[in-house]
Amino acid sequence: MKKAVLILALILLLKPILPVFEYVINYDYIAKVLCINKDKPKLHCNGKCYLMKELAKNSESENPISTNKKMSSQETVVVFFQEIYLLTIAPLYFHQTKEANSAYSNLYSYKITKSVFHPPTVIS
Repeated sequence: MKKAVLILALILLLKPILPVFEYVINYDYIAKVLCINKDKPKLHCNGKCYLMKELAKNSESENPISTNKKMSSQETVVVFFQEIYLLTIAPLYFHQTKEANSAYSNLYSYKITKSVFHPPTVIS
């Protein structure tokens, strides 16, 4: 199965350059028989005109959508409806104490130091 997929992938990748291989293999036949400009030897075409025509035909077959044909598109709108039920929120009651926590004391202190911390240096 893997070999078949690999062969199919290679064929799809090599399909655009198949006319080039055909041109290289059949160079003499294309240059003498199939060349469009064989009556004009000064152009030194040697079948390149035939190769360009085949490459154009191959690229046209890969992209069948031409500029004359317009694709129509249809836009659809998807609407999703979900009914939302209103929820009533029950009031929350908190127990309040009249006396603040007397065990709390503010022990926070801050010392301003002007020295800058430097990491230790290793002397080798």
